[in-house]
Amino acid sequence: MSLSDLQPGQILARGVARALRGYGMASVAEMPLRPRLRADLMALGPKGEIWIVECKSCRADFQSDRKWQGYLDWCDRYFWAVDAEFPTDLLPPETGLFIADGFGAEMLREAPLSKLAPARRKALTLDFARRAAHRLQVANDPRLPILPED
Repeated sequence: MSLSDLQPGQILARGVARALRGYGMASVAEMPLRPRLRADLMALGPKGEIWIVECKSCRADFQSDRKWQGYLDWCDRYFWAVDAEFPTDLLPPETGLFIADGFGAEMLREAPLSKLAPARRKALTLDFARRAAHRLQVANDPRLPILPED
């Protein structure tokens, strides 16, 4: 799939996913958390830490997002990913920030740590692993049915 086939938020997610590998993180795009709550990018670190990155392609996209604070209960660190033209002063200063494009991203502000409860971490880690494995299986065998949430 080329960049021209992707939506603006997907382009940002691609660049951030590439950058996250440099932090030792594995990521899954469009990760369902609960009904009507889906993280643009969820990343799992080598020590089990969980980051969520929400990708915003423009001011209107950010201003229409009424549910971003709901993601805070589902991660250890929460970040925004925007492009270089985005007015970053709109973003809450108590969140992390990546500036991204389709080829990479740079972390401008680290998100504060807010550790998940152990039971939620375990459940999210299992969901993450299963989602990633199902997607890999479908990529290797396209005739398999896709999960309803994907």
